[in-house]
Amino acid sequence: MRQRIVIIEDEKDIVELVRYNFRKEGFEVESFHRANDGLEYLRRHPADLALLDILLPDEDGFNLCRRLRADERLKSLPVIFLTAKGEEIDRVLGLEIGADDYVVKPFSPRELVARVKAVLRRQSRPEEEKEVVEIGEIHLDVRTQEVTVRGRPVELSTLEFKLLHFLASHPRRIFSRDRLLDEVWGRDRFVTPRTVDVHIRRLREKVEAEPSKPVFLQTVRGSGYRFSWEPSEPVEAV
Repeated sequence: MRQRIVIIEDEKDIVELVRYNFRKEGFEVESFHRANDGLEYLRRHPADLALLDILLPDEDGFNLCRRLRADERLKSLPVIFLTAKGEEIDRVLGLEIGADDYVVKPFSPRELVARVKAVLRRQSRPEEEKEVVEIGEIHLDVRTQEVTVRGRPVELSTLEFKLLHFLASHPRRIFSRDRLLDEVWGRDRFVTPRTVDVHIRRLREKVEAEPSKPVFLQTVRGSGYRFSWEPSEPVEAV
């Protein structure tokens, strides 16, 4: 079965460019000019990935991404922003609200196809770590992608879950940003080390009692990050 890409974009030339190149690569492509139309389609039909413009006529793409992540049926759907807004603050915001990648116009169609394939490979890569991790006050189940902290369920995106699960599966060990990118995002990634910082900050806001004083997700200055459950335990460098 061919994988289905949904593009929500109001520039007809961009839509046709994407449609042509992805169909040539064997994908099905559905397109919508308005955010609400695309969202309703995604709620009724399975899709493998969504490409979102930010400047849409009825709603900005950032808010649309938030609505996708809040929907139980769509929270794990891979999302790539495809937009002319290339400032760092826009890129960071896009990642913070749950996007998997961010492509700035004008773009190379071949690069866009490569990025989409990379995200899809990360999504389908089999889990090699422990299926269930219980450490300190955190419980993670990779089979259901459920997380509880102090008995309270926590909603995480797919990438947030993978990052937390990887770190919690290797407690006390320090991982550099580049190592985390390789292990969680994959070697075919198109993101930068800054992406790791964004996701760590988001995770702290969800699992730490005091995000500004993290216990679980600790920064080791000059080295990277580690998972812990005690503020001052010894560490093993990687």
